[in-house]
Amino acid sequence: QVQLVESGGGLVQAGGSLTLSCAASGSIFSINAVGWYRQAPGKQRELVAQITRDDRRNYKDSVKGRFTISRDNAKNTAYLQMSSLKPEDTAVYYCQMDIRITITSYSYWGQGTQVTVSS
Repeated sequence: QVQLVESGGGLVQAGGSLTLSCAASGSIFSINAVGWYRQAPGKQRELVAQITRDDRRNYKDSVKGRFTISRDNAKNTAYLQMSSLKPEDTAVYYCQMDIRITITSYSYWGQGTQVTVSS
């Protein structure tokens, strides 16, 4: 069984910074792509940033230059560094990992962590 545990959310003032972590545990052979998503109240979940196993990254336009996604394959952990935060970044943030279990890959999600940016 695989579990993803997120941490690092909280309340921050506009212009501040937060770093989210997502640690995977269990019977993991390898982790392929990792994504960070967010969902604001009344809105659909959206992809914020994604990183492949070979460190190719892509970002939602509104976070480019402010957010950085990274991963530590040895620790099965992914990170989202967020800076210059804006009130519109307020949302529940979820990590998603494509994890290979033996010969099959599955998509796993974290429980979500609240990020609130005050103006």
